[in-house]
Amino acid sequence: MTDLTRALLSAAADLLAAHGFRRLRMSDVATRAGVSRQTVYNEFGNKERIVQAVAQYKTEEFLDGVRERLAGTPDRLGAVRAAVEFVFDMASRDPLTNSVLSGTHAEDMLPLVTTRGHPVLTAGTAVFLEHVRLHWPSLPAEQAELIAETVVRIIISHLLTPRHDGVHAVVTVTTALLT
Repeated sequence: MTDLTRALLSAAADLLAAHGFRRLRMSDVATRAGVSRQTVYNEFGNKERIVQAVAQYKTEEFLDGVRERLAGTPDRLGAVRAAVEFVFDMASRDPLTNSVLSGTHAEDMLPLVTTRGHPVLTAGTAVFLEHVRLHWPSLPAEQAELIAETVVRIIISHLLTPRHDGVHAVVTVTTALLT
């Protein structure tokens, strides 16, 4: 990813968090990134594409952190806990994620993790599936896939409807599925 693309995605993410999809303007993205409006159009084509790119960019940002925690924690269930803690912490600190999940300013972005959330679910499942296959190699492929997808669905559910200890809930369910 080029520095220009990163700057445009960052600018668009900030503006989406503050104003949502309906009030996002390509000229505002350009101004915030310090480029011409035409540069934004040349890079992304239209508003829908830049929003899709922001969603992918933010998803990858989350998943990079998840991968780091899964790989960097020696205990296989401890790694799941560390990864889930990271997701919840980042979601609480990231303005766009917070806005999307709470419906503040970006309520029109909620479908990116609900009705149009398949790309997020698929990418997250792939990351957790890699961890499950590595640490529980004797599991049948279908069971490993079900566990990975269930973990991601529970994480998303707790992000959308927080409870007092979502991390504990996710780790408890993961443990139950693996035993």
